[in-house]
Amino acid sequence: MDSSDIQRKNIAIIGGGLVGSLNACFLAKRNFQVDIYEAREDIRVTKSARGRSINLALSYRGRQALKAIGLEDQVVSQGIPMRARMIHSLSGKKSAIPYGTKSQYILSISRENLNKDLLTAVEKYSNAKVHFGHRLVKCNPEKGVITVLGQDKVPKDVTCDLIVGCDGAFSTVRTYLMKKPRFDYSQQYIPHGYMELNIPPKNGDYAMEPNYLHIWPRDTFMMIALPNMNKSFTCTLFMPFEEFEKLLTSSDVLDFFQKYFPDSIPLIGKQALVQDFFLLPAQSMISVKCSSFHFKSHCLLMGDAAHAIVPFFGQGMNAGFEDCLVFDELMDKFNNDFSMCLPEFSRLRIPDDHAISDLSMYNYIEMRAHVNSRWFIFRKNIERLLHAIMPSTFIPLYTMVTFSRIRYHEAVLHWYWQKKVINGGLFLLGTLIAVSGTYLLMRYKSPSPLDYLRRPSEWVTYFQNTGHVSL
Repeated sequence: MDSSDIQRKNIAIIGGGLVGSLNACFLAKRNFQVDIYEAREDIRVTKSARGRSINLALSYRGRQALKAIGLEDQVVSQGIPMRARMIHSLSGKKSAIPYGTKSQYILSISRENLNKDLLTAVEKYSNAKVHFGHRLVKCNPEKGVITVLGQDKVPKDVTCDLIVGCDGAFSTVRTYLMKKPRFDYSQQYIPHGYMELNIPPKNGDYAMEPNYLHIWPRDTFMMIALPNMNKSFTCTLFMPFEEFEKLLTSSDVLDFFQKYFPDSIPLIGKQALVQDFFLLPAQSMISVKCSSFHFKSHCLLMGDAAHAIVPFFGQGMNAGFEDCLVFDELMDKFNNDFSMCLPEFSRLRIPDDHAISDLSMYNYIEMRAHVNSRWFIFRKNIERLLHAIMPSTFIPLYTMVTFSRIRYHEAVLHWYWQKKVINGGLFLLGTLIAVSGTYLLMRYKSPSPLDYLRRPSEWVTYFQNTGHVSL
């Protein structure tokens, strides 16, 4: 495909969020004509809405995607390194669980600032344009035609060579693909909601240690806090909706926090806590899986539109960014041939994105409950020891997911294998200790009268030895 052919290809990206704007940069770099249609107004000039921020945790996969379009250093400079989980027990005791080696960390990033930076990056390409206030009302992937409704409220048909749905968990593009034969789709709302709170700076500095992801694990629910550049922390309370619904008054909220998160009250402030708690209702979290991610050579889904996941592994954005990077690598491999790239993208990404969806569900249980267990901490230490001894054979799950580009589904398979090996090793070690202990006990214990009574032929020896009789 020569450059003039590439010039003629028009790509419509639906959604100007994180994945949509990053995707536009990748595709504009390839000299396609790229148009983003974003239903919202430009977030750089309007006040952002509260309620869906959940601070982002940028890790290796996302960084590699940003690096490929030359934005890694700029974004990293606006993030705060988090090197470990800081566990807050009910008693107020704090203990750190490192994420990896001393050089490994994840970055706390502002969703809003990152989205602004990506939109600005898109506009630097003369062949890319962002159409704000344009909502998709109809999509015909067969013909490559979309209908958008702009601010003038007049429907406008746009013909394009490729439609890319980056329009989130409730994707309009996906609803049109769902009508196609053999398109699988499932969604699950988890029974837990989330609510955002805030810990302000204290005396102009962070009120807690800044280079940690703070967690208050309480078995069936938890609160986390991530540091911000302005010295505050964004807190998120994750809890079953039925528990949220029990907290109806200010005193209910304060009593609840006094019982479960007492050390957080002076950090947040009683008045601010109550005010923020009732500002918005608890928000829901949805997990979406579908297959395929493409339709012929005309339409493609990426990011949450293809695989919305719960936020507990910090991989939603990273997986979406890796989607863009994988597609870019396929475009290199197949010389920009959509008919080859799209089916291969589905083949590669579906098992991986489904795997990280499942892992994210699992990690919620780990964060809110397992971290309280001494057995869990013991196993983590064993994993770290084995990784230090055999770094390419034993790799902790978190390291594979967060600090590498090992495919998600391969990381899961390797994790299962490692668990079997470690469990087998611990069982063998326990058995050896038990057998050795029994042997040593039998080998070195002093004889008792009962031992001799079990061997009548040695009665005389016993009485001689104890001085009861002399022969």
